[in-house]
Amino acid sequence: MTVSCRRLDGGRMEIKMLGIKEIEEILPHRHPFLLVDRIEKLEPGVRAVGYKSVTFDEPYFAGHFPGEPVMPGVLIIEALAQTGAVAILSAEGMKGKTAYFGAINSARFKKKVTPGDRLKLCCEIIKQKGPVGVGKAEAYIDGELCCRAELTFMVG
Repeated sequence: MTVSCRRLDGGRMEIKMLGIKEIEEILPHRHPFLLVDRIEKLEPGVRAVGYKSVTFDEPYFAGHFPGEPVMPGVLIIEALAQTGAVAILSAEGMKGKTAYFGAINSARFKKKVTPGDRLKLCCEIIKQKGPVGVGKAEAYIDGELCCRAELTFMVG
């Protein structure tokens, strides 16, 4: 996959388009628990925008719920956290580290996520002190908000 970069104000770098292979170089997650298919925009240490294509053959749909498949909210939160982890772990000096959950605050679910949906996952790191940080995360389907949360992480 081709990756393009551009300088932002302040000398920061924005990276566009990471595929599965590039995401796997940053995150330790693997199928079936890697819940981000592509990163569309990345500003290392600051924010990431990614996507998860929700397919009917996801393993959790067998039991959640038979006859009415719905992506579990906890997995939407996990997909958002993985997107935030790409943002934070792509920063200089973070290679090989892992971002762990510290807290999930103010999580709200506004719309069901079902097979065929394409989740747009956005996470912005709003504060960080040492190995602990907080990300503001939102997930959208076709421009409509389906989930938002504040995610606290620890890098180890």
